[in-house]
Amino acid sequence: MATATVSTLCATFGTHCAISHNPKPLFSQPFNLNRFHSNSYKLTFSPRSPLSPLSPLPKAADSALVQTQPGSLDPQPAQLVPVQPPSWEPGLFAVIMIGSRQYIVHPGRWIVVQRLKGANVNDKIALHKVLLVGTDTSCYIGKPIVTNAVVYATVEEQGLDPKVIVFKYKKKKHYRRNIGHRQPHTRLRINSIMGYENYPKVTMDDIKSDDSES
Repeated sequence: MATATVSTLCATFGTHCAISHNPKPLFSQPFNLNRFHSNSYKLTFSPRSPLSPLSPLPKAADSALVQTQPGSLDPQPAQLVPVQPPSWEPGLFAVIMIGSRQYIVHPGRWIVVQRLKGANVNDKIALHKVLLVGTDTSCYIGKPIVTNAVVYATVEEQGLDPKVIVFKYKKKKHYRRNIGHRQPHTRLRINSIMGYENYPKVTMDDIKSDDSES
């Protein structure tokens, strides 16, 4: 009885399912990876010598500049030299004359003066009319100028001042004139003040001694 039941189940199962020893592939067509466009980067690996030791990864605090010498396997960090700012005396300033006007200048700062003819942007100029040079402890007073003192500057801009409206009017004469004017100017960046060291200077001790004598 049991044998007849098993054979009946097998016959019923065979009518609903088809069993094959050579199953068909999951996809009817071969799977091609090239048809999927990707923006990923292509990685290439170079073979490494089996005798060379593995170099440790650089730390975050190490320098980003790396020098590789020919014949060496491991890169050596480059020596970074910090840029030191120029050394000026504390409180250094100068009084210069450009045209008929006097200006107080400090190294590293910029000033706006009247238009300098013939000067182009990024030109280096030297100003020799130095009337006075001062620091925190001493002062160099020119008679009328400080001998051999020079102020070096760089032309940064040749521009124009804001517009000024000039309105002229005469009553009962039907006279009206409306004129606009923009004064040209030059912006200078003061680089350094040099050449005043050998000039006679006046210090605070000299002033105190003169006051005590008087």
